[in-house]
Amino acid sequence: MDDSRFGEIQRKTNETEILLQLELDGTGSHQIDIEIGFLSHMLTLLAAHSLCNLKVTARGDIKIDDHHTVEDIGICLGMALNQALKDKKGINRYGEATVPMDEALVRVVLDLSGRPYMVYNVLLNREQIGNFATENVKEFFQAVTNNSGMNLHIDVLRGENAHHIIEAVFKAFARALKIAVDYEPRIEGVWSTKGNL
Repeated sequence: MDDSRFGEIQRKTNETEILLQLELDGTGSHQIDIEIGFLSHMLTLLAAHSLCNLKVTARGDIKIDDHHTVEDIGICLGMALNQALKDKKGINRYGEATVPMDEALVRVVLDLSGRPYMVYNVLLNREQIGNFATENVKEFFQAVTNNSGMNLHIDVLRGENAHHIIEAVFKAFARALKIAVDYEPRIEGVWSTKGNL
């Protein structure tokens, strides 16, 4: 019996072509080959702080803008997470992390409930970091939420520097995810009175 929790998604549209591989029980290793430098940095942080192994190769229509590539990577990550979680038996299900980055402080709370819903309280004072539009942070996490069936709350408690805030968001998400996907040995089925997630 294969106990590995692994997801692989290949997605090809007229706008993007993406291969994403996610291993939940990893060491934080990462191979990120995309055309958006800042997002590559954030995905590296996501892998390192969740201890998931992550491989992403993506090409998209960034000559138009980065929206499609960012959103589609989020779609693939959500789908791969859902695939890797299988029946969700024995997982903690809930995760929470509060992470500082200099003056920024961000809290992320999530539930791998199968019911997608996102609350996003993030204000950024920059429209662009490199070739990355900061409004696409929300699009990325909305795509992850919708395609993994996650309930996700992201709250910036304080912060001024957009880079610091976004970095704290990704780190807090990664650490909350690590807690949620970890096993609770006392739970035999899924951790819900309904009997399924």
